[in-house]
Amino acid sequence: MNKTIIVVPTFNEIGNIIVIYEKIFKAVENLNLLIVDDNSPDGTGVAADELAKRDNRVFVIHREKKLGLGSAYIHGMKYTIDKGFDFVVAMDADLSHDPVNLPRMIEMMKDYDLVIGSRYVKDGGMVNWGAGRFFISRLANFFCKGMLGIKQEDCSGGYKCYRTELLKKIDMNKIFSFGYSFQVEILYRALRLNAKVIEIPIVFVNRHEGKSKLSVSELLQFGRTVCKLRWLAWFNQI
Repeated sequence: MNKTIIVVPTFNEIGNIIVIYEKIFKAVENLNLLIVDDNSPDGTGVAADELAKRDNRVFVIHREKKLGLGSAYIHGMKYTIDKGFDFVVAMDADLSHDPVNLPRMIEMMKDYDLVIGSRYVKDGGMVNWGAGRFFISRLANFFCKGMLGIKQEDCSGGYKCYRTELLKKIDMNKIFSFGYSFQVEILYRALRLNAKVIEIPIVFVNRHEGKSKLSVSELLQFGRTVCKLRWLAWFNQI
């Protein structure tokens, strides 16, 4: 497990960063944490630096400005590949992804290339979601499955554990999605490489602190990403 690192992108998560740090290392002590902060004006980056000073398991990347969730994950994943980690866990900083699932996800990497924390398999679910957001999420997943032929139930979820060898094969430089649609693109690219993928149930809890970063422009970009992936696949360019 000491060859496992968790990548957590942050932007204005001062109310959550300490809590997520504590919960992660309560769940699994023998791993590492990489915080990728997009110059949060609320001091999240400063708090992350303080964590790194007192805990050598914590690393911090500071970026100039807010560049998108997918961009932050790509930056963090390139770092983990360069540093020689075996497994990379992607998770949100807002406590919507419960670290209690980490031991199981990491254990399953013995047999898989990608483990997805899924909201839509048996025993998975969501808490504190309104009907509108639930409808949008389900519609987005049906759209992905129909357009791209994805069999997994949760195409857009962000709680995943990757084998870094898979990320090398995907080639992070080829990914064009820098926002939330990154999640479906990296899953689709993994499936095109015949990666061994499994879903395990998680309960997604809507954030308690801070504001959601999801916007109408992100939803439109999601649709464009799915269409572009379908187009590229049609011409065998992915």
